[in-house]
Amino acid sequence: MSAIRLPALREELALLPGPRLPDGQPTWTLHDPVRNLFFQIDWPSFEILRRWLWGEPAAIVGDIEAETTLQVGPQDVEAMLQFLQHNQLLQVQPGTAPQLAEALRRRRGGLGRWLLHNYLFFRIPLVRPDRWLGRWAGRLDFLFGRAFLQLSVLAGVFGLVNVYRAWDQFSATLVDMLSWDGMLAYGATLLVVKTLHELGHGFTAKRFGCRVPTMGMAFLVLWPVAYTDTNEVWKLTRRDQRLKVAGAGIATELIIAAWATLAWAWLPEGIPKSVAFMLSTTTWVSTVLINASPFMRFDGYFLLADALQMPNLHARAFAMARWDLRERLFALGEAPPEHLARPRALGLIVFAWLTWLYRLSVFLGIAVLVYHFFIKAVGIFLFMVEIVWFVTLPVLSEFRAWRERAAAIRSSRRARRSLGILVLLLMLFVLPWPGRVSSSGLLQPREQLPIYAPEHARVAALHFANGARVPAGAVLMALESPQLAARQEESGARRERLSWQSAAAGFDPETRKDWQVLDQQLGTARAERDTIAADAARYAPVAPYDGVLRDVDPDLRVGDWVAHRELLGRLVRVGPQQVVTYVDDEDVQRIAVGNRAVLSLDGGDGGMLSLKVASIDQDASRTLQEPELASQFGGHLLVREKAGVLYPERAVYRVVLDVSDDKGSDQHAWRGHLSIAARWEAPGLRFLRTALSVFWREMGF
Repeated sequence: MSAIRLPALREELALLPGPRLPDGQPTWTLHDPVRNLFFQIDWPSFEILRRWLWGEPAAIVGDIEAETTLQVGPQDVEAMLQFLQHNQLLQVQPGTAPQLAEALRRRRGGLGRWLLHNYLFFRIPLVRPDRWLGRWAGRLDFLFGRAFLQLSVLAGVFGLVNVYRAWDQFSATLVDMLSWDGMLAYGATLLVVKTLHELGHGFTAKRFGCRVPTMGMAFLVLWPVAYTDTNEVWKLTRRDQRLKVAGAGIATELIIAAWATLAWAWLPEGIPKSVAFMLSTTTWVSTVLINASPFMRFDGYFLLADALQMPNLHARAFAMARWDLRERLFALGEAPPEHLARPRALGLIVFAWLTWLYRLSVFLGIAVLVYHFFIKAVGIFLFMVEIVWFVTLPVLSEFRAWRERAAAIRSSRRARRSLGILVLLLMLFVLPWPGRVSSSGLLQPREQLPIYAPEHARVAALHFANGARVPAGAVLMALESPQLAARQEESGARRERLSWQSAAAGFDPETRKDWQVLDQQLGTARAERDTIAADAARYAPVAPYDGVLRDVDPDLRVGDWVAHRELLGRLVRVGPQQVVTYVDDEDVQRIAVGNRAVLSLDGGDGGMLSLKVASIDQDASRTLQEPELASQFGGHLLVREKAGVLYPERAVYRVVLDVSDDKGSDQHAWRGHLSIAARWEAPGLRFLRTALSVFWREMGF
C-alpha cells in the first residue's frame, strides 16, 4: 500500500465542520454537490483527507503521527481509499471508463430490477420551491416566535379539555364521518395538512440558510407520501438546528391540531366546525401514527438519529442486531460492528428488532391492500414480490453470512446447542400434536318445550308459577286475542248462515240451482273453523309430558299484552341432558362421533362434566337456535341479527354431545367452556393447509 500513488479527489467536494460527538470528538461533513450527498467523517478521516494531496500513504501516516496524538496506519489510509472509491468521490482516471460503466451497469441491474426498485420506492419531484421559500421565509418569522408557540400550547390544552367535556359529541361526529363522503373529505384534508407539513420543513431549513431544491411525492410500495429535499441541513454545525428542521413538520401538524381542536370546541354548528373537526382528527392521527414513528425513515427517525447523534441509525442498529444474533446462536467471538456502551448497544438491538417487526406488519398490510385494489393475478404477484423482497431476501442474506462462517460455526459448542434447539422446534412444528377443539357449549335437557307468544296475545290466566311441576295434558297458561275472538264469531256466523241456506235450498226452486256452490262454501267455512281452532290451541298451550315450568317472567300478570314470539316460559322434562355447540368447517373435520369432551360450566359451581360426541350435522346451520352461544351474549359465535333471527357469519355445524353418568336435571340451560378431543395434527401441516386453501380460493380454482 505504501508504494502506490493515491488518486486525486474530485475538485468540487467541500469539507465542512460538523457537530461534536457525545464523546467530545469533532466531526466534519464531506459534501458532494453534484449528487447533493453528505458524509459525516471522524477526526482520523479528516486528518487523512487534509493530507490526501501528498499522494503517499506512508507520508500521510508519518505526518499525522508527528503532528497529532492519533495512531493511524496504512490500513486506515486503505480503508479511506475504499470508501472514496465506493462513493465515487475520486477523479476519473484515464482508461477506467469501461470499469466505471460496468460498475454502473451492475448497480442498475436489468429491466426487472429497475421495475422492482421503482415499484418499491420512487420519487416524483413536483416543484422547485427554493426561491419562493426564500421570499416568504422572512415574512413568517412570527410563526417561529416564543409567543406564538405559547399561544398554540394554550390553544391545544383548552381544545383538548373541551373535547374531553364533549367527548360523546366528538366521538359521534367521528362515527358519522366514516362514510364515502367523509373519506373523500379526509383525503382532501390530509393533502392540505401534508402540504403544510412539508412547507414547515422548507421554511425552517431556509431560516438556517439551507437550500431546498425540490418538493414532491414519494411512493413507498405504491403508497404516496410527500417529501421535501432538506439534505443541506447536513451543512449545519449546530445539532439543535438540525433537530428543528427534522421536527418542523411534526410541529406544524401539532400546531394545526391545537388550533383546529380549539376551533371545533368554540365554533357553532356548520361547515367551519366540520372543517375544524377534520383538521383536528387528521393531524393528531397522522402525526402520532406516521410521522412520529422512528421505525420508518420519516420525521421521527431523523429526530431520533439526531438526538442520539447516530447518523444511519437503521443500518447501524441492524448491523448490531445481526452481530448479536450470531453471537447468541454461535458464540463466534467476533468484534461488534462498533464499540458502544452496553446500554446503548442493547437499545440499538431492541430498536432493530422492533423496526423489523413494525416493517413486516406495515408491508404485509400494504401487500394486502395492493392485492385488494389490483386485479387478482396482479395483486397476488405484487404480494409475493413484497414477501420475497422484505422477508425472504433478508433471511437468505443472513444465511449467506452464516455460510461464510461455516468453519467457525461447526467448531462452536453453542452452535451445536442452537442446532439441537432448532431441530426440537422443527419437530414440534411438524410432528402431530394431540389436538382439541374449544368452543362454548350449552348444557340443556334433551326434551324441553319453549312457549312463545302468538300474535296479538294478552294473558288471560296463569295456571302454574315458575318452577312448578306440571302434569301431562295440563294447560300451561291461557292467552286471549280480540282479533282471534272476532274471527271465531265471524266464522261461526258465516257457518250458521251457510248451513241455513244449504238446508233451505232443497225447498226453494230459486236457490236449488246454487245448492252445490253453497255446499262448497260451507265446506270452506268448516275448514276455516278448524284453522281457527288450531290457532286458538296456540293460545292455550298444553303440556305434552310431565315436567317443570321454567323461565316464566316474574312480572308477568293477568291482562298484560305480550309481543309476538316473546318467550313466555319453557316446559323442561326431568331426564337425560345434552350439550349443544357449533364448530366451524375447519375444526369439524377433526372431530368424530364418540370423541371425548369436557364442559366447564360458567360460574364455577357446576364443576366439570364428562361428555361424548353423539351427533354431528352434515350440513351447515343456516340459523342459530341457541342465542346463548352468540358472541353478543357471551358465546363464541359471530352472528348477525335480522328480523329477530340470528345468522352465523361463517359456516358452522351443530354438534350434540351426551353427558356421561347423567343423573338428570330440570335445569333448562347452562352455558360453559367446551373442549373436545380432536384428531392429532401437526401445527405446521395445519398452517400449510390453511395457507394453500386461501391461495387456491383466491386464485379462483
